[in-house]
Parts: sequence; structure tokens; C-alpha cells
Amino acid sequence: MLLNVKKRVNKLVSVALVASLTVVSGILGGCGSDQGAGDKAKTVNIAIQPSAAFIPLFVAKEKGWIEEDLKAQGVTVKWNNFESGPPMNESLASGSSDLGVIGDVPIVSAIAAGQKNELVAITCEGPASYAVLSGKNNQLNNAADFKGKTIATVVGSTGHNLTQKFLKSGGLTIDDVKLVNISAGDAEAVLVNGEADAVAIWEPNVTRLEENGTGRIISDGTKVDLLGVNGLVARAEYAKANPEVISVIIKNYARGVKELANLDDATISKVAAYLSLKPEQVKKVIKKYDYTVIIDDKDIAGLNDTIKFLVSIGRLKEEYDISKFVNREYLKAANVEQFLK
Repeated sequence: MLLNVKKRVNKLVSVALVASLTVVSGILGGCGSDQGAGDKAKTVNIAIQPSAAFIPLFVAKEKGWIEEDLKAQGVTVKWNNFESGPPMNESLASGSSDLGVIGDVPIVSAIAAGQKNELVAITCEGPASYAVLSGKNNQLNNAADFKGKTIATVVGSTGHNLTQKFLKSGGLTIDDVKLVNISAGDAEAVLVNGEADAVAIWEPNVTRLEENGTGRIISDGTKVDLLGVNGLVARAEYAKANPEVISVIIKNYARGVKELANLDDATISKVAAYLSLKPEQVKKVIKKYDYTVIIDDKDIAGLNDTIKFLVSIGRLKEEYDISKFVNREYLKAANVEQFLK
């Protein structure tokens, strides 16, 4: 049973994260883009992952827009596929990826570890995409009902942050529940087997669990002041040497945002396969995100809230201001407003 092998959160030792951050901060950099400091790159390596938060980039990839725009600059596009943020950070640190789409926790964790990254765009705000789902066989309906109950989530993730905010809305703290650490892929199993009373998870898992009857949404980020910021992050060295490349990618991400309203069936089917969803589910999931692109003060506040959360659970040593690692110059050059009207 998963519950029997998972420990209470106050007993969890962050070995995996510490090891990952140590690797990230210790890697000196690679030659993935055939580029030395200050040199123009012949390639750009883009890191992507199967999250609904980044559908516009997947659309741009399928359409070949980025390749088309960069061909004139003599730049070849290479796509690096990852399952989640931490290995993407390692790829950025080693130089095998030059920029990538990534969630709030890995964004701020890598920078805190000393990785030289810049936040160059916001891929989306997705408060509705993070949810607490109760098991179908219980009658839990609000946070106040959870005293002494078990909630499963990925400890240290935005789901964990959601859990704390959710409990606070009912006058509870994390000490009032049993918090079980799982991987995102465990969410369905722990609910089906009754090993947790609820899970705190994100899309596309939320839609799958709700529609197959495994879970019932009882709260989400919109109800507990969780913004759910995701971003486009670039290696500072690469971006400084290749500002036009970064701006082209941002421009085509925004172009992908505009295309969402008119996606053809073939593209929807490809997105669905990439996210392990049905085509009709993709249309539902897209509506849970605001693919903003622009970096505004609300996004900065959301990421600083993530930093505060990670410090509170001992995953980061101290707070810092993420705004010091934001570069809006590439956004300005990309003229994204033409696609966001």
C-alpha cells in the first residue's frame, strides 16, 4: 500500500530536491548550442513538457513557425522533451537546453540554487488548473471537514502550496492532516485504493480523474488565491548573445495563443495524444488557463508567493525577489500584443 510506505511531511527529508539543486548549481555549462560566451548560436534547444500550461508552444512546434522564422537567421531548432521541471532545469544548467517552459516551483528553485536563468515571458496563469479532488466514496466537501484526514500530493510542488492554502481557508493547518507524498502519476491509485481521502494535483490529471469518476473537485486555485504562474525561462548567457532568437520564440508562443481559438481537428488530436487526453477534453482544459505571455506585477507577486511557500517548508533557505531575474526586453522586441488582442 502506498500509504504504508509514505512518511508524514514533517519527517520527509528533501534528499532528491537537494541533490537535484546541487547538480543544477554545480554544472558548469555545455555546448548544446555550439556557442561560446557572446557568440551567435547556430542552434536553439527548446525544452518542452506535456503540460496543458504550455499548449501554445506545442501548437507552434506542430505548425513549424519557429523553424520557419529562424531559418533566415541560420539557426536550427532542436526540441528536448521532458516529463517535468527538475530535469529541464538540469538541462538548462548543462547548456543542452537554451530555454524552456516550466512551472513556478522549478523556476524559483533553480534561481535560488544559483542557476543563471532569466524569466522572459509568462506562459500562463492557471489557478483553475490546480485542484483538490476528494475520493468518490467520501462526503468531504470543504476544508473544515479534513481534520484528521489524509491528503496526497507531490510534496514541495504547487499542489502542496494549494493544499496549505486550502486548509487555511477552513481554519486548519498542515499539522491537522496526514500529508502523503506521491508522484503525480500516483493520484488515481491512492484515491481508488482509499489510501488518501483527497489529492491535490494539476492538469491534465484533474480532468482525467474527474471525468473517469475517480475524484470530485472540491476546491481549486481560484478559491484560495493561488495564481498558478508558469513561465518561459532562458539561460541568461544564451539569451544575451541571441536576443533575436528569444524574441522569435516568444512571438510564436503568442501566435500559438491566438491560434487556440481556431485549432483544426488534426492539431487538437495531436495535442490530445501529447497530453494523454481525449480531443474534447483538450478543449475543456484550455479554458482553465489564461495564456497571458506578458509579465505583470501579479505574476511577480505569484512567484514571490511560491518562494515564500518553499521557504516555509524548508525547501529554500531564504526568500528573494524574483523580479531581479526578470527580463522584459525580449517581450518588447517580440511585439506580442498583435496576437493577444
